Amino acid sequence: MPSLLNSCKELFGTDNLYDILNIRNTASPQEVKKGYHKTSLKCHPDRVLDDEKDEATRKFQTLGKVYSILSDKETRSIYDETGEVDEEDVVDQDRDWYDYWRLLFSKVSVKDIEAYTQKYKGSMEELQDLKAAYLECEGDMGRILDGVLCTTADDEPRFVDILKDLICKKELPDFKNFSKESKTKKKARQKKAESEADEAEKAATELGLKDKSLTALIKNRQKTREAAADNFFAQLEAKYAEPKPKKAKTATKKTKSKK
Repeated sequence: MPSLLNSCKELFGTDNLYDILNIRNTASPQEVKKGYHKTSLKCHPDRVLDDEKDEATRKFQTLGKVYSILSDKETRSIYDETGEVDEEDVVDQDRDWYDYWRLLFSKVSVKDIEAYTQKYKGSMEELQDLKAAYLECEGDMGRILDGVLCTTADDEPRFVDILKDLICKKELPDFKNFSKESKTKKKARQKKAESEADEAEKAATELGLKDKSLTALIKNRQKTREAAADNFFAQLEAKYAEPKPKKAKTATKKTKSKK
């Protein structure tokens, strides 16, 4: 069995535990937990296609081990000092990492999502996400709408006005994909939105939700949209899920540094 650091290098392209969780080495315990949650959602075996499950499972298990090291003050200190991990003493090889993950994080409900949506729309957080999506997608409105949380086709006119204002103020560059978008591309996006709106009517009736456009994002039955729907849930879990209370330790962990 390869060592943890070798597994990290193979699966994530780095053996830096902080980089794997996309956090700084000065991250607080809460930031470490949030980094673990957000990263693990991307490769949770329940969220990937069947042919990707084996690799996702390996990544998920490796992430659990990474978090178990960085979440413990003593083992994190040893790693910071040596850059190495003594798996024999600090990593429980027999632990069920799925149960461990669920113990740390509660499940997000549809009600939670609706509450978060109301809070998110029009907020500073949404504005920052919109600006980041605009830059990452180089002004491609279709990709921007897919990339910003809780977004529907109804948000496009509002987003366009916001982005035009930011461009005018020189806070964002003027990408041709945005300012010179063809009418054909806009019409295709509108047609797609109308098709999804029809499906949302049916899904809303089944789930009993008032926000039908939100329902379409969450429970769209088309195979081509399943990945996007899963990603929508994953992003909201990473932002919204409340960690469960941590149980008191019954025994002190034994640690030792690598020679």
